[in-house]
Amino acid sequence: MDKFIVSARKYRPQTFDTVVGQSHITTTLKNAISHNQLAHAFLFCGPRGVGKTTCARILAKTINCENIQQNGEACDTCVSCRTFNEGTSLNIHELDAASNNSVDDIRSLIEQVRFAPQMGQYKVYIIDEVHMLSSSAFNAFLKTLEEPPSYAIFILATTEKHKILPTILSRCQIFDFKRITTNDTVEHLQEIVTKEELKAEKPALQVIAQKSEGCMRDALSIMDKIVSFTNGELTYQNTLEHLNILDADYFFKLLDAMQQQDLATGMLLFDDINRKGFEGDMVLNAMAEFFRNLLVCKDERVANLLEVVESFKDRYITAAKKTSASYIISALNVLNEAEIGFKAARNKRLHVELAIIKLTYLQQAIDLSDKKKVVDKAKAVQFRSLKPVELKEQAEGTRNKAQDTSGAKLLLEEPLQRLQDTRTKAQEPKPATQAPVTQTATTKATPAGIKGGLSKLREKIAAESNNASNLQKDIDQENLTIAWQEYILQLKAAGKHSVVSTFEMMECRMKSVQDFEITVYGNIQFGFLKQEKTALLQHMQTYFKNYNLNIHVQLVENPEDDTPVERPLSTKEQFMLMIEKYPMVKDLKDRLGLELDY
Repeated sequence: MDKFIVSARKYRPQTFDTVVGQSHITTTLKNAISHNQLAHAFLFCGPRGVGKTTCARILAKTINCENIQQNGEACDTCVSCRTFNEGTSLNIHELDAASNNSVDDIRSLIEQVRFAPQMGQYKVYIIDEVHMLSSSAFNAFLKTLEEPPSYAIFILATTEKHKILPTILSRCQIFDFKRITTNDTVEHLQEIVTKEELKAEKPALQVIAQKSEGCMRDALSIMDKIVSFTNGELTYQNTLEHLNILDADYFFKLLDAMQQQDLATGMLLFDDINRKGFEGDMVLNAMAEFFRNLLVCKDERVANLLEVVESFKDRYITAAKKTSASYIISALNVLNEAEIGFKAARNKRLHVELAIIKLTYLQQAIDLSDKKKVVDKAKAVQFRSLKPVELKEQAEGTRNKAQDTSGAKLLLEEPLQRLQDTRTKAQEPKPATQAPVTQTATTKATPAGIKGGLSKLREKIAAESNNASNLQKDIDQENLTIAWQEYILQLKAAGKHSVVSTFEMMECRMKSVQDFEITVYGNIQFGFLKQEKTALLQHMQTYFKNYNLNIHVQLVENPEDDTPVERPLSTKEQFMLMIEKYPMVKDLKDRLGLELDY
């Protein structure tokens, strides 16, 4: 019975051309070898299982090959290549830094570097998982890494580049390996299946490639397990069963039930999923990924982000066209909240069922929300319709239209002008009888209905002007004092007691027919008056029914008071005065040994 070798080892690339998904690395290394521009130290970093150590071994094998091909590959026939393939080459040394990370391990490695190769041009030292070295080991390795012998080449490999010291990074040529794409993984798996003469469905290989997440070693290991489980036949169904993956067909059925608001069907589908042993958080996560794929299919520009089995792509596109973007985004929000609260929920199944219930009636909630937004929009103000004024004179069409326009303009402009002039005219002395209003030429040209309206408006404005002139009070010192006291009473009623006391110290007197003056003493009184000046002027104008009144302020500085002010005693002076009056206090202080803090 032949010894079984796993596919990850059996089909490990032996040349640069067989490395999958890292063409940007292999091309650079082949060009460096062909142009003899090799660096003395390389750093290969990237995710696990993407070919870092494999490329390091191929590089070590190629640079020691005696007959390098024109394409930069090793010949695989010389002594150096044969010893490398057999694992007996003395020019290649591998060190696992995960288990050999002490200073002593690095010192023993440095001791080996001192010896030149017995066969070949270079001695290659491959240090895997180099980020596991201790700080002291890194420091011991620095000098040798910076200035190694001409025949020594160091290749460092790591999955965590950020953990390596900057001094190490600056001494190496850094190559960043990327994750292997799903298509490259499927093609490589298909080649291996063909070589092994296995039966495999392409959807099954696509599921394996998606599950590996860009790691070729994981993809090969998964395929080996499924081949052993299915006795050499890879189908889509047994692959899903072995990998414990939910079939997307469940979610398409769930989506149809949710769009039809068929809660019973949705609950039965979830019960079927639950019976197969899938946990609730896995269901929520897979459902969220399903709705994410639907959202991706809504726009052709991001359709390349859809990584699903080819047989489901058409179904995703069809379902995305039937589903609105608002529903998909709202569903993603519901699933995200449900997934976050899953760990805290006591009844896990009920928690998932509540999410399914929300999704079932989600479209109804969206429709109600849209209707509410329409209702809540501001409505236009509805004005009561007015009947047009019937004109008596309509004999001449064109002439009457012109008269209507001029009359309407007069109806709007003339009363506004009169209202603006009312305050000025109200202050002017007028005779007891009002002169009759004479009609202008423009007024005579207006229609009879508008003419009558203007006459009534003029009479009303004239009456208001007469009433304003009759109500206007005479401005004298006596009335001014009364108005002043009334304003002080208003301040008291408003609770402004500090302002009241200040205003009572001021003096208010007539200055002219339209002016009055307030005398304030000091800047404090002036500040209080400045705050109340506008309100005071409005009060005076309202009281006298005269809006032409003006206020003037006269500031009188207080004479400086030269009366000496008694200075308060300090703490020390108070104590000295106390012991002068009561000598026993000093004796008590001395006996007790007290120290006073002045």
